[in-house]
Amino acid sequence: MTTATHQYDLVVIGAGPGGYVAAIRAAQLGLNTVIVEKDKNLGGTCLLRGCIPTKALLESAAVFEQTKHAANYGVIANDVKLDFEGVRKYKHKIVIKSSKGVDYLMNKNKVKVVKGHGRVNGPNEVTVELDGQTQTLTTRFVMIATGSVPRDIPIFPTDGNRIINSDHALDLTELPKSICILGAGAIGVEFSSIFTRFGVDTTLVEMLPRVLPIEDEAISAELERSLRGQKIKIKTATKCEKAEVTDDGVSVTLVDANGERTTTLFDKLLVAVGRRPISQNIGLETTKAATDRGGYIEINQWMQTGEPTVYAIGDVVNTPWLAHVASAEGILAVEHMAGLHVHPINYDRIPGCTYCEPEVASVGLTEAKAKERGYEVKTGSFPFAASGKARILGHTEGMVKIVSDAKYDEILGVHIIGPRATELIAEACVALTGELTTEELVHTIHAHPTLSESVMEAAHGVGGAPIHI
Repeated sequence: MTTATHQYDLVVIGAGPGGYVAAIRAAQLGLNTVIVEKDKNLGGTCLLRGCIPTKALLESAAVFEQTKHAANYGVIANDVKLDFEGVRKYKHKIVIKSSKGVDYLMNKNKVKVVKGHGRVNGPNEVTVELDGQTQTLTTRFVMIATGSVPRDIPIFPTDGNRIINSDHALDLTELPKSICILGAGAIGVEFSSIFTRFGVDTTLVEMLPRVLPIEDEAISAELERSLRGQKIKIKTATKCEKAEVTDDGVSVTLVDANGERTTTLFDKLLVAVGRRPISQNIGLETTKAATDRGGYIEINQWMQTGEPTVYAIGDVVNTPWLAHVASAEGILAVEHMAGLHVHPINYDRIPGCTYCEPEVASVGLTEAKAKERGYEVKTGSFPFAASGKARILGHTEGMVKIVSDAKYDEILGVHIIGPRATELIAEACVALTGELTTEELVHTIHAHPTLSESVMEAAHGVGGAPIHI
Protein backbone atom coordinates (compact mmCIF):
# COMPACT_ATOMS: atom_id res chain seq x y z
CA MET A 1 0.00 0.00 0.00
CA THR A 2 2.99 2.32 0.36
CA THR A 3 3.14 5.02 -2.30
CA ALA A 4 6.30 5.83 -4.21
CA THR A 5 6.86 9.02 -2.20
CA HIS A 6 6.74 7.36 1.21
CA GLN A 7 8.89 4.63 2.74
CA TYR A 8 6.10 3.42 5.03
CA ASP A 9 2.35 3.43 5.46
CA LEU A 10 2.59 3.99 9.22
CA VAL A 11 5.22 5.09 11.70
CA VAL A 12 4.26 4.51 15.34
CA ILE A 13 6.15 6.51 17.98
CA GLY A 14 6.11 4.51 21.21
CA ALA A 15 6.09 0.74 21.77
CA GLY A 16 3.75 0.50 24.75
CA PRO A 17 0.47 -1.45 24.75
CA GLY A 18 -1.08 1.23 22.54
CA GLY A 19 1.74 1.50 20.04
CA TYR A 20 2.77 -2.13 19.66
CA VAL A 21 -0.83 -3.37 19.44
CA ALA A 22 -1.56 -0.72 16.79
CA ALA A 23 1.54 -1.80 14.86
CA ILE A 24 0.43 -5.44 14.89
CA ARG A 25 -3.07 -4.56 13.69
CA ALA A 26 -1.62 -2.32 10.98
CA ALA A 27 0.60 -5.14 9.75
CA GLN A 28 -2.37 -7.51 9.73
CA LEU A 29 -4.18 -5.04 7.47
CA GLY A 30 -1.27 -4.91 5.06
CA LEU A 31 0.22 -1.58 6.10
CA ASN A 32 4.00 -1.37 5.89
CA THR A 33 4.71 -0.39 9.48
CA VAL A 34 7.66 0.74 11.58
CA ILE A 35 7.66 1.35 15.32
CA VAL A 36 10.04 3.78 17.03
CA GLU A 37 11.03 3.30 20.67
CA LYS A 38 13.54 5.26 22.76
CA ASP A 39 13.78 2.61 25.51
CA LYS A 40 16.18 -0.30 25.04
CA ASN A 41 13.26 -2.70 25.66
CA LEU A 42 9.82 -2.77 24.06
CA GLY A 43 6.62 -2.66 26.09
CA GLY A 44 6.35 0.92 27.31
CA THR A 45 5.33 2.09 30.77
CA CYS A 46 2.76 -0.65 31.30
CA LEU A 47 5.12 -3.53 30.73
CA LEU A 48 8.39 -2.03 31.99
CA ARG A 49 7.39 0.35 34.81
CA GLY A 50 3.66 -0.03 35.41
CA CYS A 51 1.04 -2.74 35.14
CA ILE A 52 3.24 -5.81 34.80
CA PRO A 53 5.93 -5.21 37.46
CA THR A 54 3.37 -3.80 39.91
CA LYS A 55 1.13 -6.85 39.54
CA ALA A 56 4.16 -9.10 39.98
CA LEU A 57 4.85 -7.41 43.32
CA LEU A 58 1.19 -7.75 44.26
CA GLU A 59 1.32 -11.47 43.48
CA SER A 60 4.40 -11.90 45.67
CA ALA A 61 2.60 -10.04 48.46
CA ALA A 62 -0.46 -12.29 48.07
CA VAL A 63 1.61 -15.48 48.15
CA PHE A 64 3.52 -14.25 51.20
CA GLU A 65 0.33 -13.35 53.04
CA GLN A 66 -1.44 -16.60 52.19
CA THR A 67 1.58 -18.71 53.12
CA LYS A 68 1.70 -17.07 56.54
CA HIS A 69 -1.88 -18.27 57.04
CA ALA A 70 -1.45 -21.67 55.38
CA ALA A 71 -2.49 -23.43 58.57
CA ASN A 72 -6.03 -22.18 57.95
CA TYR A 73 -6.08 -24.54 54.94
CA GLY A 74 -4.51 -27.46 56.77
CA VAL A 75 -1.04 -26.79 55.41
CA ILE A 76 1.86 -26.29 57.80
CA ALA A 77 4.48 -23.81 56.60
CA ASN A 78 6.99 -22.96 59.29
CA ASP A 79 9.27 -19.92 59.53
CA VAL A 80 7.79 -18.07 56.53
CA LYS A 81 10.03 -15.19 55.51
CA LEU A 82 10.05 -12.59 52.77
CA ASP A 83 13.08 -12.65 50.46
CA PHE A 84 12.83 -9.18 48.93
CA GLU A 85 15.76 -9.79 46.60
CA GLY A 86 13.91 -12.89 45.37
CA VAL A 87 10.79 -10.78 44.89
CA ARG A 88 12.80 -8.34 42.78
CA LYS A 89 14.24 -11.16 40.67
CA TYR A 90 10.77 -12.61 40.10
CA LYS A 91 9.46 -9.19 39.00
CA HIS A 92 12.43 -8.65 36.67
CA LYS A 93 12.03 -12.09 35.11
CA ILE A 94 8.35 -11.43 34.32
CA VAL A 95 9.14 -8.02 32.81
CA ILE A 96 11.99 -9.27 30.60
CA LYS A 97 10.05 -12.31 29.39
CA SER A 98 7.06 -10.10 28.54
CA SER A 99 9.25 -7.60 26.69
CA LYS A 100 10.85 -10.39 24.67
CA GLY A 101 7.32 -11.48 23.82
CA VAL A 102 6.71 -8.08 22.22
CA ASP A 103 9.98 -8.46 20.28
CA TYR A 104 8.69 -11.79 19.00
CA LEU A 105 5.37 -10.27 17.93
CA MET A 106 7.13 -7.51 16.00
CA ASN A 107 9.22 -10.08 14.15
CA LYS A 108 6.25 -12.35 13.53
CA ASN A 109 4.20 -9.51 12.03
CA LYS A 110 7.15 -8.04 10.09
CA VAL A 111 7.01 -4.72 11.93
CA LYS A 112 10.34 -2.93 11.67
CA VAL A 113 11.69 -1.65 15.01
CA VAL A 114 13.78 1.52 15.05
CA LYS A 115 15.42 2.50 18.35
CA GLY A 116 15.81 6.14 19.28
CA HIS A 117 13.88 9.30 20.15
CA GLY A 118 11.15 9.87 17.58
CA ARG A 119 9.89 13.32 16.60
CA VAL A 120 7.17 14.27 14.15
CA ASN A 121 8.47 16.54 11.39
CA GLY A 122 5.39 17.63 9.50
CA PRO A 123 2.39 15.54 8.46
CA ASN A 124 4.32 12.74 6.73
CA GLU A 125 7.75 12.52 8.34
CA VAL A 126 9.35 11.27 11.53
CA THR A 127 12.96 11.85 12.54
CA VAL A 128 14.69 9.42 14.90
CA GLU A 129 17.76 10.37 16.89
CA LEU A 130 20.05 7.88 18.61
CA ASP A 131 23.57 8.56 19.92
CA GLY A 132 23.85 11.77 17.93
CA GLN A 133 22.81 10.14 14.66
CA THR A 134 19.53 11.09 12.96
CA GLN A 135 17.50 9.20 10.38
CA THR A 136 14.34 10.29 8.60
CA LEU A 137 11.30 8.10 7.96
CA THR A 138 8.67 9.20 5.44
CA THR A 139 5.19 7.83 5.89
CA ARG A 140 1.53 8.15 4.91
CA PHE A 141 0.41 8.15 8.55
CA VAL A 142 1.96 8.85 11.95
CA MET A 143 0.71 7.53 15.28
CA ILE A 144 1.83 9.19 18.52
CA ALA A 145 1.78 6.70 21.39
CA THR A 146 4.37 8.31 23.64
CA GLY A 147 2.51 7.64 26.90
CA SER A 148 2.98 9.41 30.21
CA VAL A 149 5.29 9.76 33.21
CA PRO A 150 4.57 10.18 36.94
CA ARG A 151 3.44 13.68 37.86
CA ASP A 152 5.61 15.59 40.34
CA ILE A 153 4.41 18.02 42.99
CA PRO A 154 6.52 21.17 42.41
CA ILE A 155 6.85 22.14 46.09
CA PHE A 156 8.50 18.81 46.93
CA PRO A 157 9.78 17.14 43.75
CA THR A 158 10.91 13.53 43.80
CA ASP A 159 14.60 12.85 44.41
CA GLY A 160 14.52 9.09 43.84
CA ASN A 161 15.68 8.44 47.40
CA ARG A 162 13.44 9.82 50.15
CA ILE A 163 10.71 11.31 47.95
CA ILE A 164 9.89 8.80 45.24
CA ASN A 165 7.39 8.14 42.46
CA SER A 166 5.99 4.84 41.22
CA ASP A 167 8.98 4.25 38.92
CA HIS A 168 11.36 4.59 41.86
CA ALA A 169 9.15 2.38 44.06
CA LEU A 170 9.46 -0.45 41.57
CA ASP A 171 13.26 -0.23 41.70
CA LEU A 172 13.70 -0.25 45.50
CA THR A 173 16.48 -2.61 46.55
CA GLU A 174 15.31 -2.79 50.15
CA LEU A 175 12.04 -2.15 51.94
CA PRO A 176 11.58 0.99 54.03
CA LYS A 177 10.39 0.69 57.62
CA SER A 178 7.66 3.25 56.99
CA ILE A 179 6.13 4.98 53.99
CA CYS A 180 3.60 7.74 53.35
CA ILE A 181 1.72 7.42 50.04
CA LEU A 182 0.13 10.54 48.55
CA GLY A 183 -2.87 9.71 46.39
CA ALA A 184 -5.44 6.97 46.98
CA GLY A 185 -6.24 6.30 43.36
CA ALA A 186 -5.38 2.94 41.81
CA ILE A 187 -1.60 3.47 41.95
CA GLY A 188 -1.52 4.61 45.57
CA VAL A 189 -3.92 1.91 46.76
CA GLU A 190 -2.00 -0.85 44.98
CA PHE A 191 1.32 0.23 46.46
CA SER A 192 -0.23 0.52 49.92
CA SER A 193 -1.48 -3.06 49.50
CA ILE A 194 2.02 -4.19 48.49
CA PHE A 195 3.94 -2.41 51.23
CA THR A 196 1.66 -3.24 54.14
CA ARG A 197 1.73 -6.97 53.33
CA PHE A 198 5.50 -6.79 53.04
CA GLY A 199 5.55 -5.51 56.63
CA VAL A 200 6.03 -1.78 55.98
CA ASP A 201 4.24 0.70 58.26
CA THR A 202 2.00 2.34 55.65
CA THR A 203 0.02 5.61 55.62
CA LEU A 204 -2.28 6.44 52.71
CA VAL A 205 -3.27 10.09 52.15
CA GLU A 206 -6.03 11.36 49.84
CA MET A 207 -7.20 14.95 49.25
CA LEU A 208 -10.73 13.82 48.33
CA PRO A 209 -13.20 12.44 50.89
CA ARG A 210 -12.66 8.76 50.04
CA VAL A 211 -10.21 6.24 48.63
CA LEU A 212 -10.62 5.26 44.96
CA PRO A 213 -12.79 8.34 44.51
CA ILE A 214 -13.89 7.47 40.97
CA GLU A 215 -15.43 4.18 42.11
CA ASP A 216 -18.98 3.69 43.37
CA GLU A 217 -19.31 5.12 46.86
CA ALA A 218 -20.32 1.79 48.40
CA ILE A 219 -17.23 0.11 46.92
CA SER A 220 -14.92 2.86 48.22
CA ALA A 221 -16.40 2.55 51.70
CA GLU A 222 -15.94 -1.22 51.73
CA LEU A 223 -12.34 -0.91 50.54
CA GLU A 224 -11.47 1.69 53.16
CA ARG A 225 -12.90 -0.54 55.88
CA SER A 226 -10.80 -3.45 54.62
CA LEU A 227 -7.59 -1.43 54.30
CA ARG A 228 -7.97 -0.08 57.81
CA GLY A 229 -8.42 -3.66 58.98
CA GLN A 230 -5.04 -4.42 57.40
CA LYS A 231 -3.49 -1.71 59.63
CA ILE A 232 -3.04 0.82 56.84
CA LYS A 233 -3.42 4.32 58.27
CA ILE A 234 -5.84 6.15 55.97
CA LYS A 235 -6.21 9.92 55.96
CA THR A 236 -8.89 11.16 53.55
CA ALA A 237 -9.86 14.80 52.95
CA THR A 238 -6.24 15.55 53.83
CA LYS A 239 -3.58 17.59 52.03
CA CYS A 240 0.18 17.33 52.18
CA GLU A 241 1.38 20.83 53.01
CA LYS A 242 5.09 20.22 53.27
CA ALA A 243 7.69 17.48 52.87
CA GLU A 244 11.25 18.04 54.02
CA VAL A 245 14.08 15.56 53.58
CA THR A 246 16.15 15.05 56.72
CA ASP A 247 19.09 12.86 57.67
CA ASP A 248 16.66 10.28 59.05
CA GLY A 249 13.95 10.33 56.40
CA VAL A 250 11.30 12.72 55.15
CA SER A 251 9.23 14.92 57.47
CA VAL A 252 5.67 15.15 56.13
CA THR A 253 3.17 17.78 57.30
CA LEU A 254 -0.47 16.92 56.66
CA VAL A 255 -3.52 19.17 57.02
CA ASP A 256 -6.95 17.60 57.49
CA ALA A 257 -10.38 19.00 56.62
CA ASN A 258 -10.56 20.78 60.01
CA GLY A 259 -7.25 22.54 59.42
CA GLU A 260 -5.42 20.41 61.98
CA ARG A 261 -1.75 19.88 61.17
CA THR A 262 0.33 16.83 61.99
CA THR A 263 4.01 16.28 61.17
CA THR A 264 5.39 12.75 60.95
CA LEU A 265 8.77 11.35 60.00
CA PHE A 266 8.71 8.55 57.39
CA ASP A 267 11.48 6.60 55.73
CA LYS A 268 10.01 7.45 52.34
CA LEU A 269 7.27 9.52 50.73
CA LEU A 270 5.68 8.02 47.60
CA VAL A 271 3.99 10.59 45.36
CA ALA A 272 1.19 8.85 43.45
CA VAL A 273 -0.96 11.80 42.41
CA GLY A 274 -1.31 10.94 38.73
CA ARG A 275 0.63 11.12 35.49
CA ARG A 276 1.38 13.71 32.83
CA PRO A 277 1.41 13.13 29.08
CA ILE A 278 4.62 13.05 27.06
CA SER A 279 3.59 15.58 24.43
CA GLN A 280 6.56 17.94 24.56
CA ASN A 281 9.70 17.61 22.44
CA ILE A 282 7.99 15.31 19.94
CA GLY A 283 7.58 17.82 17.11
CA LEU A 284 3.89 18.64 17.39
CA GLU A 285 4.64 22.25 16.48
CA THR A 286 5.53 21.10 12.96
CA THR A 287 1.93 19.96 12.43
CA LYS A 288 -1.61 21.23 12.95
CA ALA A 289 -1.95 19.02 16.04
CA ALA A 290 -2.79 20.88 19.26
CA THR A 291 -2.70 20.17 22.98
CA ASP A 292 -5.10 21.23 25.73
CA ARG A 293 -4.13 23.04 28.94
CA GLY A 294 -3.10 19.76 30.55
CA GLY A 295 -0.72 18.92 27.72
CA TYR A 296 -2.94 16.21 26.25
CA ILE A 297 -3.08 15.98 22.47
CA GLU A 298 -6.53 16.89 21.17
CA ILE A 299 -8.16 14.25 18.98
CA ASN A 300 -11.50 13.43 17.36
CA GLN A 301 -13.51 10.23 17.80
CA TRP A 302 -11.23 8.44 15.32
CA MET A 303 -8.09 9.43 17.29
CA GLN A 304 -7.05 11.93 14.60
CA THR A 305 -5.32 15.12 15.64
CA GLY A 306 -5.79 18.47 13.90
CA GLU A 307 -3.36 17.06 11.31
CA PRO A 308 -5.44 14.39 9.51
CA THR A 309 -2.44 12.10 8.85
CA VAL A 310 -1.30 12.24 12.49
CA TYR A 311 -3.14 10.17 15.11
CA ALA A 312 -2.62 10.01 18.88
CA ILE A 313 -3.61 7.32 21.38
CA GLY A 314 -3.13 6.21 24.98
CA ASP A 315 -1.93 8.29 27.90
CA VAL A 316 -0.91 11.18 25.65
CA VAL A 317 -4.61 11.92 24.98
CA ASN A 318 -7.22 12.81 27.59
CA THR A 319 -8.80 9.39 28.02
CA PRO A 320 -8.41 6.92 30.94
CA TRP A 321 -4.79 5.99 31.77
CA LEU A 322 -5.30 2.31 31.09
CA ALA A 323 -3.31 -0.07 28.92
CA HIS A 324 -6.41 -1.71 27.49
CA VAL A 325 -7.79 1.70 26.52
CA ALA A 326 -4.57 2.49 24.64
CA SER A 327 -4.74 -0.87 22.83
CA ALA A 328 -8.38 -0.33 21.82
CA GLU A 329 -7.60 3.19 20.64
CA GLY A 330 -4.64 1.93 18.61
CA ILE A 331 -6.76 -0.67 16.83
CA LEU A 332 -9.53 1.87 16.16
CA ALA A 333 -7.05 4.40 14.74
CA VAL A 334 -5.34 1.89 12.47
CA GLU A 335 -8.61 0.53 11.13
CA HIS A 336 -9.72 4.10 10.43
CA MET A 337 -6.48 4.72 8.51
CA ALA A 338 -7.11 1.56 6.51
CA GLY A 339 -10.59 2.74 5.52
CA LEU A 340 -12.53 0.14 7.50
CA HIS A 341 -15.96 0.91 8.94
CA VAL A 342 -15.28 1.53 12.64
CA HIS A 343 -17.26 2.64 15.67
CA PRO A 344 -16.01 5.20 18.20
CA ILE A 345 -15.06 3.87 21.62
CA ASN A 346 -17.77 4.08 24.26
CA TYR A 347 -15.73 5.13 27.27
CA ASP A 348 -18.65 4.35 29.59
CA ARG A 349 -17.94 0.70 28.92
CA ILE A 350 -14.25 0.66 29.79
CA PRO A 351 -13.43 -1.62 32.75
CA GLY A 352 -11.31 -0.23 35.54
CA CYS A 353 -9.35 -2.56 37.81
CA THR A 354 -7.38 -2.03 41.01
CA TYR A 355 -5.33 -5.07 42.02
CA CYS A 356 -5.13 -4.42 45.74
CA GLU A 357 -6.37 -6.80 48.44
CA PRO A 358 -9.32 -7.05 48.14
CA GLU A 359 -9.44 -6.43 44.41
CA VAL A 360 -11.72 -3.77 42.94
CA ALA A 361 -13.17 -3.72 39.43
CA SER A 362 -15.97 -1.84 37.73
CA VAL A 363 -17.52 -1.03 34.39
CA GLY A 364 -20.26 1.40 33.46
CA LEU A 365 -21.96 4.03 35.58
CA THR A 366 -21.80 4.34 39.35
CA GLU A 367 -25.10 4.79 41.15
CA ALA A 368 -24.40 8.51 41.58
CA LYS A 369 -23.44 9.01 37.90
CA ALA A 370 -26.53 7.16 36.70
CA LYS A 371 -28.75 9.44 38.77
CA GLU A 372 -26.87 12.51 37.48
CA ARG A 373 -27.73 11.42 33.94
CA GLY A 374 -31.40 11.27 34.79
CA TYR A 375 -31.94 7.55 35.17
CA GLU A 376 -34.39 6.15 37.66
CA VAL A 377 -32.02 3.71 39.30
CA LYS A 378 -32.46 0.29 40.84
CA THR A 379 -29.57 -1.52 42.50
CA GLY A 380 -28.86 -4.99 43.78
CA SER A 381 -25.90 -6.41 45.64
CA PHE A 382 -24.58 -9.72 46.90
CA PRO A 383 -21.87 -10.19 49.55
CA PHE A 384 -19.04 -12.64 49.01
CA ALA A 385 -19.57 -13.72 52.62
CA ALA A 386 -22.56 -15.69 51.26
CA SER A 387 -20.54 -17.33 48.46
CA GLY A 388 -19.45 -20.93 48.94
CA LYS A 389 -16.48 -20.50 46.59
CA ALA A 390 -15.33 -17.37 48.43
CA ARG A 391 -15.42 -19.35 51.71
CA ILE A 392 -13.32 -22.08 50.08
CA LEU A 393 -10.77 -19.48 48.99
CA GLY A 394 -10.76 -17.91 52.45
CA HIS A 395 -11.55 -14.49 50.98
CA THR A 396 -15.07 -13.44 51.86
CA GLU A 397 -14.73 -9.66 52.02
CA GLY A 398 -16.59 -7.53 49.54
CA MET A 399 -19.59 -7.70 47.26
CA VAL A 400 -20.99 -7.35 43.75
CA LYS A 401 -23.22 -4.33 43.11
CA ILE A 402 -25.31 -3.87 39.98
CA VAL A 403 -26.77 -0.51 38.92
CA SER A 404 -29.71 -0.75 36.50
CA ASP A 405 -32.27 1.41 34.77
CA ALA A 406 -35.60 0.92 36.56
CA LYS A 407 -37.61 1.69 33.40
CA TYR A 408 -36.07 -0.80 30.98
CA ASP A 409 -34.06 -3.01 33.39
CA GLU A 410 -30.88 -2.40 31.35
CA ILE A 411 -27.65 -2.90 33.27
CA LEU A 412 -25.89 0.46 33.59
CA GLY A 413 -22.93 -0.48 35.76
CA VAL A 414 -21.36 -3.35 37.68
CA HIS A 415 -19.07 -2.75 40.65
CA ILE A 416 -17.12 -5.48 42.41
CA ILE A 417 -14.87 -5.59 45.43
CA GLY A 418 -13.57 -8.95 46.54
CA PRO A 419 -11.73 -12.08 45.39
CA ARG A 420 -10.72 -12.11 41.71
CA ALA A 421 -12.84 -9.04 40.99
CA THR A 422 -10.51 -8.09 38.13
CA GLU A 423 -11.37 -11.36 36.36
CA LEU A 424 -15.08 -11.35 37.20
CA ILE A 425 -15.57 -7.93 35.60
CA ALA A 426 -15.24 -9.44 32.10
CA GLU A 427 -18.75 -10.88 32.34
CA ALA A 428 -20.07 -7.43 33.21
CA CYS A 429 -18.26 -5.91 30.21
CA VAL A 430 -20.01 -8.38 27.91
CA ALA A 431 -23.34 -7.62 29.58
CA LEU A 432 -22.98 -3.87 29.04
CA THR A 433 -21.72 -4.24 25.47
CA GLY A 434 -24.71 -6.47 24.72
CA GLU A 435 -27.07 -4.04 26.51
CA LEU A 436 -28.36 -6.90 28.64
CA THR A 437 -31.02 -6.57 31.31
CA THR A 438 -30.73 -7.88 34.85
CA GLU A 439 -33.47 -10.37 33.98
CA GLU A 440 -31.31 -11.81 31.19
CA LEU A 441 -28.40 -12.07 33.61
CA VAL A 442 -30.62 -13.85 36.15
CA HIS A 443 -31.61 -16.39 33.51
CA THR A 444 -27.99 -17.03 32.52
CA ILE A 445 -27.10 -20.23 34.36
CA HIS A 446 -23.79 -19.90 36.21
CA ALA A 447 -21.69 -22.89 37.29
CA HIS A 448 -21.55 -23.82 40.97
CA PRO A 449 -19.45 -23.32 43.01
CA THR A 450 -17.92 -20.26 41.38
CA LEU A 451 -17.35 -16.65 42.29
CA SER A 452 -19.26 -15.65 39.15
CA GLU A 453 -22.48 -16.84 40.79
CA SER A 454 -22.25 -13.69 42.88
CA VAL A 455 -22.82 -11.58 39.75
CA MET A 456 -25.99 -13.55 39.02
CA GLU A 457 -27.08 -13.21 42.66
CA ALA A 458 -26.60 -9.44 42.52
CA ALA A 459 -28.85 -9.41 39.44
CA HIS A 460 -31.44 -11.32 41.48
CA GLY A 461 -31.02 -8.61 44.09
CA VAL A 462 -32.05 -5.86 41.68
CA GLY A 463 -35.43 -7.56 41.51
CA GLY A 464 -35.52 -7.95 45.28
CA ALA A 465 -35.20 -11.73 45.19
CA PRO A 466 -31.62 -12.91 45.86
CA ILE A 467 -31.46 -16.65 46.48
CA HIS A 468 -28.62 -17.12 48.95
CA ILE A 469 -29.11 -14.18 51.31
